Amino acid sequence: MNRRTFLAAGAVSAIGCATFERRTGAHEAVETRGRFPNVLLRTHEGRTVRFYDDLIRGRIVTVNFMYARCQNICPGMTSNLALVQRALGARVGRDIFMYSITLKPDQDTPDVLRSYAAEHGVKPGWLFLTGGRDDVELLRRQLGFVDPDPAVDADTSQHIGVVLYGNDALDRWAACPALTDPDEMAKYVRWMDGPRRPA
Repeated sequence: MNRRTFLAAGAVSAIGCATFERRTGAHEAVETRGRFPNVLLRTHEGRTVRFYDDLIRGRIVTVNFMYARCQNICPGMTSNLALVQRALGARVGRDIFMYSITLKPDQDTPDVLRSYAAEHGVKPGWLFLTGGRDDVELLRRQLGFVDPDPAVDADTSQHIGVVLYGNDALDRWAACPALTDPDEMAKYVRWMDGPRRPA
């Protein structure tokens, strides 16, 4: 983990999980749903999906950015998220969905992402996603995975190791370091359910 990733993760972990404000704004060529670009993406399974309509609408989700040939934080993040998936159990793929979006869509084809997912023991309910370079960049910016220093922001090897999680139906969003204890992160994600009805 480089210094920038460590500081970004530390800043979030110091307050538990930070409230995450979604960025607003329009992109001329891309339809948006609420605050989310509804860009076309390809899953590691080879399916074409729309980001908002097919993946986010009405769901509890986790989202992070990574790339398959990363020698920095990505392998650790993915391994940790595999433990989060295990901690969430059968809910993943039923009412909680996990998404990892590549920062290098020109290199990370669905086949590359499929192999990467298999290497990390990813189970159903967690999709690895690629797409057009401009669409992935739009998603990264709109979801707030941006460094204020343009030079650092342009270097994908220094990307922020954070997981966004939330409940679209309740418009409730937060973020935490991707290396947060997996049982704790699973607990944070489950909190996105909202108030429970009395039995």
